[in-house]
Amino acid sequence: MTDRVREILSYYQAENIGVRTNLARMLNHGTLAGLGKLVILPVDQGFEHGPARSFAENPVGYDPNYHFELALAAGCNAYAAPLGFLEAAAADYAGEMPLILKLNNHDSMAPDSSDPIPSVTASVQDALRLGCVGIGYTIYPGSAMFKSMYEDLRAITQEAKRHGLAVVVWSYPRGSSLSKQGETAIDIAAYAAQIAAQMGANLIKVKLPSEHIELEAARKVYQAQNIPIDTVAKRVRHVVQSAFNGKRIVIFSGGSKTSEEAFYADIRGIQEGGGFGSIIGRNSFQRPKDEAVKFLKRVMAIYAGKA
Repeated sequence: MTDRVREILSYYQAENIGVRTNLARMLNHGTLAGLGKLVILPVDQGFEHGPARSFAENPVGYDPNYHFELALAAGCNAYAAPLGFLEAAAADYAGEMPLILKLNNHDSMAPDSSDPIPSVTASVQDALRLGCVGIGYTIYPGSAMFKSMYEDLRAITQEAKRHGLAVVVWSYPRGSSLSKQGETAIDIAAYAAQIAAQMGANLIKVKLPSEHIELEAARKVYQAQNIPIDTVAKRVRHVVQSAFNGKRIVIFSGGSKTSEEAFYADIRGIQEGGGFGSIIGRNSFQRPKDEAVKFLKRVMAIYAGKA
């Protein structure tokens, strides 16, 4: 147990021993073990976007076993997926990789795209049966359906923590109250992190924020207080600050798609801004395995201060 991991666990003193142990299992696993950084492989895209859009570019991805093998080969801290993908292969890799079961999902055929609400598709008992370290749950701040999502998350959080499972919240602003640009605005990303932290999330996943400010009331404060948001690192620092001054683990999805070097520059921004890491799905598993492992290893090297 490193001093950095002990420090992070100290932020969670109100949690029971099981939750803190499972957080430690993720923080002490894989290439980044002990550094207080996380790179997680999420593969919920088959449910969210459809199989061809997710796996046709690298057809071995249709096989649930492939994603376990990729996460292990790359040295990821954890692997997150819906019920079916974990059930199909978890027995073959029991004890080899910390697992996070996504308890709710949303499909791209749903007629609620303006105000999305995901469906609960698995249970805390499923997570326990599969030997998971935690459960994952997506909320869409900004959706008109926020009330039922927040209430469902609260009930699931209570049950998960009672059984010693860590709670990972995907906090993805989306809905009729936000513009498309606003979904990744700095004020909205920070707000999304704060909401997830207030809901009791142990680990929070948000999108990498842009410099855009969505809400006029927020704009006045950002300008009056001269909150620095002109670089990726400064925006990441503000989002992490918004999650209890860095006392909740915040990891980021996304990154530039213009080039690999631009993507790595965003990873450096997350590192410099005090972010705890990344959750990288299609940008990894849609590559051939050797390329994907090399790609993820470079991301991890940046977080380890070696690249």
